[in-house]
Amino acid sequence: MKYVIPFIFASSIPVGVAVAQTDTESDYEKGQYIFDLSGCASCHTKDQPLAGGLAMDSDFGTFYTPNITPSAANGIGGWSQYEFNQALRNGISPDGEHYYPAFPYTSYQAMTNEDLRVLKVYLDSQPAIEQANLKHDVSFPFDQRELLGVWKWLFLDPLQGERNAIKTASTPQLDRGAYIANALGHCSECHTPRHLLGGLRNVGMIGNANGPEGESVPALTGPKAEQFNSWSLDDLEIFLEMGMSPSGDFAGGSMGHVIDNSTSKLTDADRSALANYLLTLSEQ
Repeated sequence: MKYVIPFIFASSIPVGVAVAQTDTESDYEKGQYIFDLSGCASCHTKDQPLAGGLAMDSDFGTFYTPNITPSAANGIGGWSQYEFNQALRNGISPDGEHYYPAFPYTSYQAMTNEDLRVLKVYLDSQPAIEQANLKHDVSFPFDQRELLGVWKWLFLDPLQGERNAIKTASTPQLDRGAYIANALGHCSECHTPRHLLGGLRNVGMIGNANGPEGESVPALTGPKAEQFNSWSLDDLEIFLEMGMSPSGDFAGGSMGHVIDNSTSKLTDADRSALANYLLTLSEQ
């Protein structure tokens, strides 16, 4: 049995700061940029591009990322724009099934309508791959998807997503950096610890000892962020572009994928906006 809950009002909220792109760029090119900003390749590619199948271990079991190619049988082929928005904003599939928050719709809920539109254009233009999705290996009671309706009622607040994505309200550059970090880049999903029910704790990006694949994710704010707070703007921009820290070490693990598939592909202006915003976290 499928369940639908009343979160559809979020699908029409235009939030965030639009991408600073020129009118000469095609929707495909704009969509590819949003695709890179959102880090889609890192999670949805294992053996074949965007065909899913990547295992994500967690305290609740193992989740397998889905096929997001235009395959009608196994991917997102045939989805309407409304259905696409519902998935990314509210974690609801076209047939009314709840998605687990391993899919970061808790951050993507703050994406602009235009960014969602061009992202769909890009994904619809990719080769369809007929690879079936793997069933999540999640134990009871977490395998009961209807309980996710309660989880969303408790922890999914679309208006909070909007506030998080544009919470600096100081300069256009910092607003843009906040949108990249908190909506598209979904940095909080890894850098913020979670409580026992899997929701993000309301403590900011203070680090997460139990991040993806059991990795310890460093703090970007708070008392444990002392090392990060010593970085200059140039240090952080270099790190986001090529993965090299001020000490000469290179990022590995999940952050290595983020840099390879996302932050290294940002425009100089967007990378600077992101770096400037992240450095303001120590002031909060």
